[in-house]
Amino acid sequence: MRLAPEALLWDVDGTLAETELDGHRLAFNRAMAEAGLPWQWDPPTYLQLLRVTGGRERMAVFLEQREGLRPIDARLDALQRSKQAHYSQLVSAGEIQLRPGVLRLMKAAAAAGLRQAIVTTSGRSAVQALLTRQLPQHRDWLEFWVCGEDVSTKKPDPEGYRVALEQLGCSADCVLALEDSGHGVTAAHGAGLTVLATRSASSSHEPDAHFAAAAAVVDGLGEPDAPCQVLRGPACPEGQITLSYLKQLFPDG
Repeated sequence: MRLAPEALLWDVDGTLAETELDGHRLAFNRAMAEAGLPWQWDPPTYLQLLRVTGGRERMAVFLEQREGLRPIDARLDALQRSKQAHYSQLVSAGEIQLRPGVLRLMKAAAAAGLRQAIVTTSGRSAVQALLTRQLPQHRDWLEFWVCGEDVSTKKPDPEGYRVALEQLGCSADCVLALEDSGHGVTAAHGAGLTVLATRSASSSHEPDAHFAAAAAVVDGLGEPDAPCQVLRGPACPEGQITLSYLKQLFPDG
């Protein structure tokens, strides 16, 4: 009998790090200011815009709402390049840190021989910036990344996870996805994966119903000095999500 999980698939934004409000939002604001646009996204506005997956798509929807016409691709491309440059600067300056427990759990999974990869709607350059600065071990621990450029339809569509399963060559029933948002949970569950939802600052406003498909919901992965809370699912007395805890989320766990 196979022991689950055999592999972990990690989302990036909100899951590995609190990148949305203090990273991507600020980078978008700087890009808009640089382009001479009169708008800035405050946290409530940005949380509403997160209903649209993908940064380029988010900008397109916002500009169409404000200007009445969908912006041309060349303009969107220029804004996205500017935003990516500002995001990389924020990451390089150390403004964005990994969430508690991420490094610990990823290291434990690597030591146990579990395969690991990234599945995200973010662009490859944003992922590269974050991992290079905050997770230099990624070259040894993460086999591949499935990024926004690699799919035709982003989360909540399950395409990204299906692409990852093909690359892993694993059955979906022995793979676990770590996600922070309702869109991510829907995408992973749609591909047949078991899901641990680790709610973030950018998903804390989402209703509980958006996480119904997750096997468990926690407020983080936890560290000895920063224990996590289980919002739904098996108890975690030690306050840290471990490989043993993840095993409990599978039918034979």
